[in-house]
Order: sequence, then C-alpha cells, then structure tokens
Amino acid sequence: MGRAYDTITFLSDYGRADEHVGVVHSVIRSIAPEVAVVDLTHDVAPRDVRAAGLLLARSAQYLCPGVVLAAVAADPSGERPAVAVEVGDGMSVLVGPDNGLLAPAVAMVGGASRAVALTDPGHHLPAPGVPFVGRDVLAPVAAQLCRGADLAELGASVDPAALQPGILPLSREEDGAVVAQVLWVDRVGTVQLNVDPDELAAFGDRVRLRLGDATRSARRDAPAGALGPGEVGLVTDPYGLVALTMSGQAAADALGLAEGDELAIEALDDDGAAPTAGLTTPVRLSGGPATKGTPSP
Repeated sequence: MGRAYDTITFLSDYGRADEHVGVVHSVIRSIAPEVAVVDLTHDVAPRDVRAAGLLLARSAQYLCPGVVLAAVAADPSGERPAVAVEVGDGMSVLVGPDNGLLAPAVAMVGGASRAVALTDPGHHLPAPGVPFVGRDVLAPVAAQLCRGADLAELGASVDPAALQPGILPLSREEDGAVVAQVLWVDRVGTVQLNVDPDELAAFGDRVRLRLGDATRSARRDAPAGALGPGEVGLVTDPYGLVALTMSGQAAADALGLAEGDELAIEALDDDGAAPTAGLTTPVRLSGGPATKGTPSP
C-alpha cells in the first residue's frame, strides 16, 4: 500500500458547457467517496498546454498536499501514455498527460522522486470507443491513489528526466535592454512578464517600454493605486515576477499586449535617454527554483 490522500485538485480545459467535469467528479466519488475535490479551473483554453502549465506552476506551492489531476490536451492515442509523478517524497502526486503540462509545477516543488506511465488497464475504466482520458484513466487512477494505491501498481516505471519538458520562455538582454515575454494576463488586465525584479535592479525609477514601433515610459515599484491617469507601473506580482499595471484600466488593453507578446524594457537617464544597461539573472516564480537557461524537467 502507498500513502493515502484526502484531496484531489482538478484542472482541465473541459469548460462547463457539457457533462465532462461532472462525470470526472462522479467517477472519483464512486471509487473514493471520502475524498474532497478542489476545482482549480476548467477554463483553460482548449489544448493550451503552455498556459495550463504556467497556471499549475503558479498554484503549486499553495495547493493542499494530495493528488493533482490535470487534464489538458490529453492524448487518447496512447502514443505518450498519461503519467503519475510523485513529488515531495510522496507528499503529492501529479496525474496527467505527458505533454509538458506537469513539468513546470514539478520543477517548482523541487523535482520528481518517482514517475510511472499509466499503462495498466486494470486501473482504468473500460471505454466504449476512443478513451476519454480524464474520465477513463486519470479520474480512476487519482481516486485509487487517494485510497492508498502505490505508484508501482499503476504501470511501468519511467525516468522523470525522460518526461516531456515544459519550456518556459526566458527573458534576454539585448543592447542594454531586457527583452521580456508576456506570460499571463489576468482578469483585470495586469500583465505578468517572465522577468525577475533583480533583472531591473540596475535601472532607475523610470524605464522605457518598447512595444514594437511604439514606446511608453513606466514607473518601477509603483502599485496601481499610486499611479496617475494613463501612467504605467512595474510591480513585483504575488508570484515574484515583474508585472505591468495601470490605475483604473486594463494595462493589457492600453498597451495592446497579449500572452506570448514580446516587449523590451530599458533604463532612462534623467534627460530621458536610454543608456546602455542591463542585468540578467535567473527567472524564478516565488518560492521555486531558478529556471533561466534550463527547461523544466
């Protein structure tokens, strides 16, 4: 017997318009009725593994120990079987497709201690046609883990280093500027960048943003409430990364930014000129290991 868990954290790209989320809940309850299921989100854009991996990485250090059931772009073909990845020496197990979705979160919590491919059909539900991976594989496996099933019972052992990596975009230095990428835009339009605050330490209180052919000045370490109308602030967000914000309006809309867009940040002298400057340091989500230069395992 393995370690039993009392919580499953569930995220997916299923949405709420049909029965999929409810069916997964019901399958879990039929096997492990005592287990609480926490719905992290089901509004990931369909098949957006990158966004889902970043979301899970942002959340990982705050999740209740237990099983994480992550179902985004799960492949029913079986060419890359779904996996269960043990972290924290058994404190939690992440269950999901081997498509890079789990890798950023695994890196955030210090790496995997064991991993298995979910290849044993005895732990799955029979599928009347093409398997619905969340219902037929991930849900029953997650429930059985909560009841004490050991990873070794679920399928063939795999080297955690052989799992599909999740590639986090890295900032870079160009001609004294830090070139950043938008990782995430939240519901109020705050723009999270893949920039550690230390990368801007050599810059002054004001910086210039270069967005394609346009430029915009911004204040460092200025929360939205301290900004004037139309002024842009760079803050350290709740995850320890640099974010762009504005007072009373969505920074993403005002600056024309969306996930995946690039922009450059450069220092300004007192006369408004951009000197040659720039310091590049490892990018890290708060509480996690440095990720600059290496993909997640």
